[in-house]
Amino acid sequence: MKELYKEGYTQNRELSWLKFDDRVLDEAMDESVPLLERLKFISIFTSNLDEFFMIRVGSLFDMMNVHKSRIDGRSGMTPEKQLQSIFEAVRPLYRKREQLFGEVEKQLRFHDIYQLEYKELESGEKKLVKRYYKESIEPVLSPQIVDIQHPFPHLVNKVIHIGVMLRYKKREIFGVVPIPDMLPEVFYLPGSGLRYIRTENIIRVFVQQLFEPYEVTEKVVFSVTRNGDVNPDDEIFAEEADFRKRIKKVLGQRRRLAPVRLELSNNISSYFTAYFMEKLHLEQQQIYVTSAPLKMGYVFKMISRIPEGIRKPLLYEPFEPVWPGYIRKNESLIQQVERGDILLAYPFESMEPFLQLIREAANDPAVISIKITIYRLASKAKLVEYLCAAAENGKSVTVLIELRARFDEQNNIDWSKRLEEAGCTIIYGFEFYKVHSKVCLITRKKRNNVQYITQVGTGNFNENTAKMYTDLALITADSRIGQDAAEFFKNMSIANLEGEYEHLLVAPVSLKSSVIDCIEEEMAKGRQGRIFIKVNSLTDVDIIEKLSQASCAGVKIRMVIRGISCLLPGIPGKTENIQISSIVGRYLEHSRIYCFGTGKEEKMYISSADFMTRNTVRRVEAACPIYDEKIRQKIHKIMRAVECDTVKARVLMSDGNYKKKNQGQVPVDSQARLMMLAESEQISEKSEGKEKGRMEKWLERFKHVLKK
Repeated sequence: MKELYKEGYTQNRELSWLKFDDRVLDEAMDESVPLLERLKFISIFTSNLDEFFMIRVGSLFDMMNVHKSRIDGRSGMTPEKQLQSIFEAVRPLYRKREQLFGEVEKQLRFHDIYQLEYKELESGEKKLVKRYYKESIEPVLSPQIVDIQHPFPHLVNKVIHIGVMLRYKKREIFGVVPIPDMLPEVFYLPGSGLRYIRTENIIRVFVQQLFEPYEVTEKVVFSVTRNGDVNPDDEIFAEEADFRKRIKKVLGQRRRLAPVRLELSNNISSYFTAYFMEKLHLEQQQIYVTSAPLKMGYVFKMISRIPEGIRKPLLYEPFEPVWPGYIRKNESLIQQVERGDILLAYPFESMEPFLQLIREAANDPAVISIKITIYRLASKAKLVEYLCAAAENGKSVTVLIELRARFDEQNNIDWSKRLEEAGCTIIYGFEFYKVHSKVCLITRKKRNNVQYITQVGTGNFNENTAKMYTDLALITADSRIGQDAAEFFKNMSIANLEGEYEHLLVAPVSLKSSVIDCIEEEMAKGRQGRIFIKVNSLTDVDIIEKLSQASCAGVKIRMVIRGISCLLPGIPGKTENIQISSIVGRYLEHSRIYCFGTGKEEKMYISSADFMTRNTVRRVEAACPIYDEKIRQKIHKIMRAVECDTVKARVLMSDGNYKKKNQGQVPVDSQARLMMLAESEQISEKSEGKEKGRMEKWLERFKHVLKK
């Protein structure tokens, strides 16, 4: 790897990501965010950090064992130094999370929402909880001691356990109780509002009864995080010919890999701590003590149980993705796409037009085939129903489904079986490359010609995340895009990564080199050069180096990078013409937009690829040019919105920290603005007075957004 750290304008990937996750916690700190939404952000931070330890920390341990002296080209740090820096950086985040959780829980009590400890329960509630424990919890628990006859058990990844130190006849031994997945995470108490107690806290209260005649001298709720960075292409899986079976083995292996973190609910004795360290082969710096919950998946279900009158004011005002006003519901989608390109902007606009297109294609006699790449799907997916219907109607349906979509493997295995049973052709891509592109191709026989309708997007064909992530999906009948898409699927079916394309940029063969060519074209313009990039992460050293060169040539570069940015902006003589901001808000920023130049000469792409080495080199990705002028204008509106954001955006400084924009500026929330625009454009297509009234209401609500 190039040693860019010597140039002084790059930073470590992992530490940059931790600063992004800290930004998620900042949303939980923001008192203008509704209270239950703040609790959600704490939950999201927690799950983000879990995955970070499983994947990123896990991979650094693997690297340290194999290439101990390897230097990270962006920071000059060895794997060991990176791990030390991570462990130090995470500790204050734990303290911040704990403090925020306590503050939010305290405020929720003013709204009759109580998460309770057993000692806080009323006498009648204690009796109820004790009965629940005896009847529903205790019968499914499997307590175990550790001694000569009872070896130290395997502690499953991210399962909550109760650990105890026991004394019996002057003998001290360790005992453990894993909490089965089948048990609900919380127990709800009767009464007004919402009162509940977490299951692990119930078991901790009664744990003494599980270990009679031993005396419990110490007890703690704990969870072990294990390395989750398992590669299905490793040699240990090579003999498994069935790819679905290979992935199932990966899932099993993930549960047994080495521990990388231990979380404790409270401080314990040095003797108890040393015992954990010895048995789990951990160092002190890998142990984190927190009074906040070790797992917070319960939060979203808990919120749904709160009485509506209490819940509604504590959440964002509901917003349902709109059906775009320029798309006619009662007219063939195919005919509308033939007249002009369609761009869906999620989650402000609904995914329904695309789903309707697939449903229409499934029943259209002229449709010959449907081909699609799938990375992540919802647990309940209309898309699968329509693809199955198409196959059952005699269409040729090919689904390239990526079974290695991390943490969605089992879901994708299940869907692949369902699609295969319906008669779809299932392919799994490449042995060493994940297929992350978002492409769908409908082929129709029209008179004596073949017609293509292509969808290329920035996000997954997932009906749930389309309501939560900002993404773009282009639907076009442009034959240039269609012919490239047809070539793309032909290459995917014959495992050809070296295919050539006229218009699509496809990784790993041409996307990165084409992006670099576009940057060089702007460099040739000097101070007249312009680049706009919106991605989730920037780590690719070749692109980083080229952007620095462009900055030195005078090119003005504006980037909106949600998460990791290994490039530091504003470094004199290196990146002084680069500005980078990050937006963390109600929705997850996920769309990728690349723009080079201005005016008629501007090259604009939407893409599935971030500027990370894993995307540009080790994945199959697709970037699609935008040729339709109306679509380009729509994307420019989105670009202007995110650039003008002064509420949720933070500016990346040259020292790697983030700073709020000038507070004297007009407050503009880009996501609120785009919600308003989607709503207003839908209403502007209608003429009913009632709808105009709704429009006026929205204009009043978002008047601060329109000042820009």
